[in-house]
Amino acid sequence: MRVVYKVTAYVIAAEVALQGAFIALAIAGLGKWVADGNVFDKAVMQSEELPFPEVIGIILHGINGGLVIPALAVLLLVFSFFARVPGGVKFAVLVLVLVAVQSSLGYAGHDLPAMGGVHGLNALLLFAAALHTGRRAHPVSADAPVATTV
Repeated sequence: MRVVYKVTAYVIAAEVALQGAFIALAIAGLGKWVADGNVFDKAVMQSEELPFPEVIGIILHGINGGLVIPALAVLLLVFSFFARVPGGVKFAVLVLVLVAVQSSLGYAGHDLPAMGGVHGLNALLLFAAALHTGRRAHPVSADAPVATTV
């Protein structure tokens, strides 16, 4: 179970990195689309059509950040109860709290764009916390005493 805990923590870190790639793809595509003479306004946002191919980055960012990463964070917490990693539950809770804050900041950014900066900074904290959480699940050495239950 320790390996499952470790892999889940690392997958969360990788997903956070992908989030940055997804939104960078979308913004780069938007910049080119606008430079080509198009206008990004409310009508474009409400349209069913994809105005430029890179808009898929916004969609993936939303799905990944709103569903995939939160689900992984909950699973990490569940796994932490069985993995027997020292401090594992504590760090899984930290990751889950940072994910909850990240989601809240992401949704708040729609009404208060300044939260976008905090959203980016929190993503870095989440990335670091997920990496640290995974690193804590080092394998048990052959010399270490093994806890047994009778």
